[in-house]
Amino acid sequence: MNVGIRELRDGLSRYVAAARDGEEIVVTDHGRAVARLVPYRAPSVLESLIARGLVTPAAQSRTELPEPIVAQGTVSDLIAQQRR
Repeated sequence: MNVGIRELRDGLSRYVAAARDGEEIVVTDHGRAVARLVPYRAPSVLESLIARGLVTPAAQSRTELPEPIVAQGTVSDLIAQQRR
């Protein structure tokens, strides 16, 4: 359900109750979506996709970043080396 900011303000209790009942409220400002009011315990999009079997979570989380590559010389020198 889409609702403008003014209408949301005027009927906030009603929209909070609708969200509590599981409905997603899209808040608009001059017709443009700017926020969502969703049930607090609603699963995230990723959780929903996992539950439906459409995606598989990573076996391990990657917490370490690879070591940066430190190049010696100018970009022109590096290009010339790669062309050899």
